[in-house]
Amino acid sequence: MPTENMIIRPAAERGHSRRDWLDSQHTFSFAEYHDPRYMGFGALRVINDDRVAPGGGFAPHSHSDMEIISYVLEGALQHQDSLGNGSVIRPGEIQRMSAGTGITHSEYNASRSQQVHFLQIWIIPQGRSLPPGYQQRGFRPEDIRGRWLKLAAPENGGGLVNIHQDVVLLATRAAKQAVGYPLAQGRRAWLQVASGSVEVNGTRLDEGDGAALAGPANLSVRGAPEGEVLLFDLQ
Repeated sequence: MPTENMIIRPAAERGHSRRDWLDSQHTFSFAEYHDPRYMGFGALRVINDDRVAPGGGFAPHSHSDMEIISYVLEGALQHQDSLGNGSVIRPGEIQRMSAGTGITHSEYNASRSQQVHFLQIWIIPQGRSLPPGYQQRGFRPEDIRGRWLKLAAPENGGGLVNIHQDVVLLATRAAKQAVGYPLAQGRRAWLQVASGSVEVNGTRLDEGDGAALAGPANLSVRGAPEGEVLLFDLQ
């Protein structure tokens, strides 16, 4: 049966911005896109679905007091920052940058021939003026196939990377066999379909769709036929 308290955010209703080298869809209000109904979801402030053309990218710019997560779905993303970090992020990796007291970084498509498609996620930290930091970790495709993998969590929470907020970010690639998740009383969840299609308690969600739920709830995610999903478990 469908989850009665699930509110769906259809992909087609997201904000949209375009430049010569960037095609971006905004789940929540961002930059020139403003919708008072979608200013964020608890501490989850931004989910931008970005496609960057070959050779394009974001020139050096600064952030503060934000946890920024990059999740690449296709291609490769070149990252450099004022902490001295330089890396390429590919599918099967998760990157977390804590802006804290201030950090400057750039993000470019690492390829001259293939677009890069990635989700950039902003989470408001529990405290201000934290030390800036950076983590990048990889995982195997089988780590998310048919089960949840904890990508990010508070320190000592078992995530591949740590974030400074009471948020747990998980991923799965669901197929015919349902993947369950118990959402506790007093917690909320935001599901974002990163690719493909899934059924959440019988309700179909397609690529780019989001859904909000309140606990307690038992979630069942099944591929339709197959889809990659990010799940945010938060207060």
